[in-house]
Amino acid sequence: MRRPTPLPAPEQDPAAAKATADEVDASTVRRVDPPRRGEDAGAAADLVEDADATAPLTPLWVGSSERAPMSTVTEATPGSTPEAAEDADAIGVRDVWSAARARRRALRAEVRRFTARQRRRRMIWLGVGAAVLLLVLGTLGAAYSPLFAVEKVSVVGASTLDAGAVEQALAGQIGTPLPLVDSSAVKAALVTFPLVESYTLEARPPHELVVRIVERTPIGSIPSSAGYTLVDAAGVALSTTPQPAAGHPMLSVEGGLSSPAFTAVGTVFRTLPTDIRDQVTAMSATSANDVTLTLGGTGTTVVWGNADDSVLKAKSLAAIMAARPPSEVSSYDVSSATAVVVR
Repeated sequence: MRRPTPLPAPEQDPAAAKATADEVDASTVRRVDPPRRGEDAGAAADLVEDADATAPLTPLWVGSSERAPMSTVTEATPGSTPEAAEDADAIGVRDVWSAARARRRALRAEVRRFTARQRRRRMIWLGVGAAVLLLVLGTLGAAYSPLFAVEKVSVVGASTLDAGAVEQALAGQIGTPLPLVDSSAVKAALVTFPLVESYTLEARPPHELVVRIVERTPIGSIPSSAGYTLVDAAGVALSTTPQPAAGHPMLSVEGGLSSPAFTAVGTVFRTLPTDIRDQVTAMSATSANDVTLTLGGTGTTVVWGNADDSVLKAKSLAAIMAARPPSEVSSYDVSSATAVVVR
């Protein structure tokens, strides 16, 4: 689409046009030079204000129907230069970063102030834990070192058994740290002693190893092909000698060491009080229900029956023997614990 052609301007007398232009130049246009470097910027601003106040608004182009081309006006600070603007920008960035750093420092200071108690508690717990750990490590290190090596083996609880022989058998543990004592080696050494029923090991720092032994209780001697074998209530052979062992009763049991009769005899003997046990010279049983004891010196017999209520029967026998000694009677029948018969 074509732009419409503007109308021609009206003709005007050249002399009148020149006079009009001179009037405009003289009455409306006043030149204001920019301030030089170093001059007061306020004085220049006052001059501009005075010019604006007295100058009427008239078009810059007279006698032309076309508009003046528009131009871009850039405001500039009086006396400013590009270098000064860059310096101002740099200063502004530094101020922002300084403010940010100051804010972070203040925030960290507040956090540290509010968490001071928690940090102190954490440090205390860490110190206690480190101390305990060092103590445990030091104790373990000392315990497993030669500082706590075995230098003496003591045997406790041996009466019939030779304690010196047991100590000699365990001499291989001398020089071993107490926590490293070989229990398997100790067991292998004690198995060779039939009288040992059970044992426990006790470490007494810094250098002593205590062996507590529970001996088997012999109940009597039983005839065998090699002579007389001393046995305990479990039927374990403790020793074999050509003659019956002194201080122990003779056993006469049908069925051998694995029979119910032998089990009943062993149970009865172990429940007897010590003073009555020392008087027994023989024990016999053909079954588990007819255990009979023989008291030495007088030959008095004690009909026990089975092993039921053996503790109560032993108390009843002790009471009747105190009332009527064996020298006055020929037999005691305690097969019924509540009704003792004396003959």
